[in-house]
Amino acid sequence: MIKTKIKFNLIFSIVIFLVWIILTIVFLRKIFSTNKEERIKIKETKITDFASEKSGNSAGTFVDDFSEEKIIIETDSPAKSTDQNWWLNSGAIFKTERGVGKTLFGSLKQDDYWRKNYADYNPDETTGGYRPQNIFRLVTKKRWRNFRQEAYFKVKYYEQSPSQHRQASNGLFLFNRYQDGDNLYYTGLRVDGQVVVKKKYNGQYHTMISKKVLSGKYDRENNPILIPLDKWIGLGSEVTNEGDKVIIKVFLDQEGSGHWREIVRVEDDGVRYHSPLINSAGFAGLRTDFMDCEFDDYLITDLFHKN
Repeated sequence: MIKTKIKFNLIFSIVIFLVWIILTIVFLRKIFSTNKEERIKIKETKITDFASEKSGNSAGTFVDDFSEEKIIIETDSPAKSTDQNWWLNSGAIFKTERGVGKTLFGSLKQDDYWRKNYADYNPDETTGGYRPQNIFRLVTKKRWRNFRQEAYFKVKYYEQSPSQHRQASNGLFLFNRYQDGDNLYYTGLRVDGQVVVKKKYNGQYHTMISKKVLSGKYDRENNPILIPLDKWIGLGSEVTNEGDKVIIKVFLDQEGSGHWREIVRVEDDGVRYHSPLINSAGFAGLRTDFMDCEFDDYLITDLFHKN
């Protein structure tokens, strides 16, 4: 009888111990949830139409946490892209795996199709075609006019290419009201540590505003990138119309924690930058220069209530 009781107590203690372990694991997983879960609660790619595309003013809200594993191949037009949401304009290949989006990493093999293609097309910026990701451009297939855009970037590697195009003005960028490659607003963080807003009209760049936010002194050869490597950093922009002006704001989440702060605000009145307003709805998207880079938690919020 005593042995039976001891055996019962032992089994009961083991069960209680196992339950305690399970509850502890659940609690710890909840406590140490990733920044990604804190930043964006919606965990799936989603498009919600608030207005018809025919209006040209709105395409809804778009979220992509890159949880669906896939490969997107570069094409020469959005219509040829097989992906529902994205068009890879430059960079050869974009893939998503393990919950993040990625440019190509490292160098292609000599006999690779894309290596040969870029060797003919743009050998200077792509190191003889071995690194198409040096000119990475990923564009949405939907248009927005008044919207806020956010994305998280992690620079894994920066190539000190001898190309004359590797400059202080390179960096991490968001496309805004992208009409085509020659007409759009850029917002971003340059490798020299400056947040910048640029307008490109008929192929000509106009710097609208810039502000130094990262410490350090840029030097093309000795200190070529002030953006920290292997660290998530959030970049956001907001583009709206107020009266007869376009208002552009840039936000940063420097610690990748979900806490955004406004860095710069600038107005385009259609006169100061010697070009008309880019006033129509346009595409959005991502750009990086001379980098192997990861992306996460891409979000567009349609500010359809604006004028």
